[in-house]
Amino acid sequence: MTLDTKKTLGFSEKTLESKLGYSFQSKALLQKALTHRSAIYEHRTPRKKVKRVSSNERLEFIGDRVLGLVMAEWLLKRYPNEQEGDLGPRHAHLVSKTVLAQIAEILNISEAIHVASHEEKAGVHHTDSVLADAVEAILGAMYLDGGLNPVQKLVHKVWAKIIESQPLPPKDSKTALQEWVLARGLPLPVYELVSQEGPSHTPIFVIKVVAKNYEGRGEGRNKRAAESAAAKDLLIKLDSIKNKK
Repeated sequence: MTLDTKKTLGFSEKTLESKLGYSFQSKALLQKALTHRSAIYEHRTPRKKVKRVSSNERLEFIGDRVLGLVMAEWLLKRYPNEQEGDLGPRHAHLVSKTVLAQIAEILNISEAIHVASHEEKAGVHHTDSVLADAVEAILGAMYLDGGLNPVQKLVHKVWAKIIESQPLPPKDSKTALQEWVLARGLPLPVYELVSQEGPSHTPIFVIKVVAKNYEGRGEGRNKRAAESAAAKDLLIKLDSIKNKK
């Protein structure tokens, strides 16, 4: 069974493809990229066996890797004099859930994502996490359908303004937190893995960081991203405490 996206989502495939600048040879790949895992459980037989409706998780898995490669190559060419210490934070920012959610809004992807009816009522298809996953899944689908070239064209086109708006490399949250504690003569922050959730091919790591008597938490697709998110969370809390004084 496949989903009729035109009927269930009320959008035109051609409109989305126009925004992507790419026409899929396999429309099924595009449909799969737009199918959230919650939608699967609404398509069952009387015997409660799931019909052949696939979610976008596997496409998200490869899309994440393809985006990482395309972005890394682009940054190397765009900033030939920068070292890894500057390129790393740039890369992490540009492939972050926050930026991916912005890209999803630019492409109006939220209106195309197919989720379970109760999730749609809750507005799940507008959350950063679901939007970011859908963008990665679409990139993965484009790669499998047409190779690396269309993905490169889309990334270079849609991410350009975001890159141009940040001429200086962003300071990594872990570095900023370390500078904060060192400036006050405090011990270095301690990071601890709280949990690993989700399927094995797309795990979500939850990390907590403790500095002084304060704690921050964050999640990410890998431990490095989760640590950065935890450090950012703690920095926000510390800034809030400072402003209250």
